[in-house]
Amino acid sequence: MKLRKFACAALTSAAFLLPAAAEAHFQLIYTPEVNLAEPGDVPLKLIFWHPFENGHVMDMGAPEEFYALFRGKKIDLKDSLKPITFAGLENSAQAFDATLPAKRAGDYTLVVVPQPYYEESEDVYIQQIATAYLNRAQLPTDWAEPKGLATEIVPLDRPTNILAGSTFTGRVLSEGKPVAGAEIEVEYMAAEPSMADNKPSEPKASPMPGGAVIATSDENGYFTFGVPKAGFWGFAALGTGPKTEFEGKELSQDAVIWVRAYDVE
Repeated sequence: MKLRKFACAALTSAAFLLPAAAEAHFQLIYTPEVNLAEPGDVPLKLIFWHPFENGHVMDMGAPEEFYALFRGKKIDLKDSLKPITFAGLENSAQAFDATLPAKRAGDYTLVVVPQPYYEESEDVYIQQIATAYLNRAQLPTDWAEPKGLATEIVPLDRPTNILAGSTFTGRVLSEGKPVAGAEIEVEYMAAEPSMADNKPSEPKASPMPGGAVIATSDENGYFTFGVPKAGFWGFAALGTGPKTEFEGKELSQDAVIWVRAYDVE
């Protein structure tokens, strides 16, 4: 497929717009407020969904791993998981509630390694290793450090307070090494989940015409995307993990990162 450069200052030379499927699978780790003033237990939701379109929800099995990293220490969160049913516009599916104890100041990196999901329409398994970030008391600590995952997107911009209208740069790694030419789907969380009702709120945007927005990493694994709107933005580097097969079928082991952008008030 021939790349067509996206002629807009919002994207650098490392990012391109490609035709793609209208709906992109995205593993969410969601809480509405990622900048915390006070210590306490933070409610979380894990959902496998199409949040830009408020589309189809996929069933999640119990995650293989779910934890937070804080100042180099691992906080296991699996015991906090509680199965729920999340009702999207098209269907309902199994998801999870969870809780993060955020008592100290600094950056918390949330990591979920889900069970591979079988996508029947493509006869492949998908495993999206996802990260999301919270900060307490505005103290930056270790958000920019690689997390040692099988595959990950390392943020070069602070992921909890990106300015809408500026850019976000990430670096795609597989087993700690940069991935050149990775295909990265870009997703806007147009319909944020309601924490109380386990269903989406009203969408704040409509999907892009022509399908998903796609960026590609450069020879050193870097990509840059111009963030046009406040809210949550997700980036999924497809098939960048070392595992390529599960139960005798093709596996797409993806790296996902969620970042939060704000308007200047």
